Amino acid sequence: MVMRFVVTLALGVLILTPDVEAATFKTEKGDISVDIIADGLARPWAIDFLPDKRMIVTERGGRMRIVSPDGKKSAAIKGVPGVDVGGQGGLLDVAVHPDFAQNRLIYWSFSEAGKGGNSTAVARGRLSADGKALDDVKVIFSQKPKVRSNLHFGSRLVFDGKGHLFVTLGERSAEKFRSQAQELDSHLGKVVRLMEDGSVPKDNPFVGKEDALPEIWSYGHRNPQAAAINPATGALWEIEHGPMGGDEINLPEPGKNYGWPVVSYGVNYDGTPVGSGKSEAPGMENPIYQWTPVIAPSGMAFYTGDSFPQWKGNLFVGGLRAEALVRLELDGAKVTHEERLLKELGMRIRDVAQGPDGALYVVTDASDGQILRISPATP
Repeated sequence: MVMRFVVTLALGVLILTPDVEAATFKTEKGDISVDIIADGLARPWAIDFLPDKRMIVTERGGRMRIVSPDGKKSAAIKGVPGVDVGGQGGLLDVAVHPDFAQNRLIYWSFSEAGKGGNSTAVARGRLSADGKALDDVKVIFSQKPKVRSNLHFGSRLVFDGKGHLFVTLGERSAEKFRSQAQELDSHLGKVVRLMEDGSVPKDNPFVGKEDALPEIWSYGHRNPQAAAINPATGALWEIEHGPMGGDEINLPEPGKNYGWPVVSYGVNYDGTPVGSGKSEAPGMENPIYQWTPVIAPSGMAFYTGDSFPQWKGNLFVGGLRAEALVRLELDGAKVTHEERLLKELGMRIRDVAQGPDGALYVVTDASDGQILRISPATP
């Protein structure tokens, strides 16, 4: 049963409690209503929707579950391979194939253990008719090389509607690895583009180039944990974590270099300059927008629904450090205005998705994580 909640202020802390009335919050474009669809999720990382309006959700510890519109949670779906859980690693993104109604394919990313350490991997499987298991499971991509780190897995999955799958990959954080974001014989710090079966598209920018991995689409990325296709243009957008300052929105184009770790709008966590100490350099693409201080972005969605006509065409971004859902107004590839929603809740927002009902759904990054539904407030 969907829970509604009220927000109580106690000792300076906001507390959510079930109630018969939804919580209502003011925004610049009108009041919104927020319902708890489900709680009791262990570090949920991603959410996507099945054609029947049920949600499929990953929990970082390795569990994938289905949640009905009324909040009923399934048992763990069987068939998910083991993941290398630790730090930021575990079971990460999930994406329902655009033709799921015909093929029942589910894709997911996870931290995969192997010789030399671990890396981001992508698998796909066919969801059984009863929704209880994944069959024909196959790992279709593994980031190279595997390294010993529990940070910066990147990991968002995006179908482009043209038979391709984009995967964002972190540079694994440590200084001894991060330079590989600039090296084309490594998947670290890259966006890769695959066919839906994991094979390499023939028109990828580095196909046939010596000492370059053919899956690479763009490079020089730090830790992209948000990505989506802009429905107005069909272009891929990604958002990546900066260090201390310099979270970036980029529009990754084939073969282009996005600068990390040579340039950055931020500095290292010890206050020293990143790379050249500059924010831009010839031959390296500038972000279209950056945050300093950081919001720690994770998950994004372009709003196209009818429930919030005043938000059509806006971009919504989950904020972990910001503890907010960030709303951005756009003019083409330019951000013209920013608003931060749900700040009153004090929750780390891990992912955001538009539901088939036109509402927005977010998952909160917590040991007792929640799925929240955002809809227009009833007058």
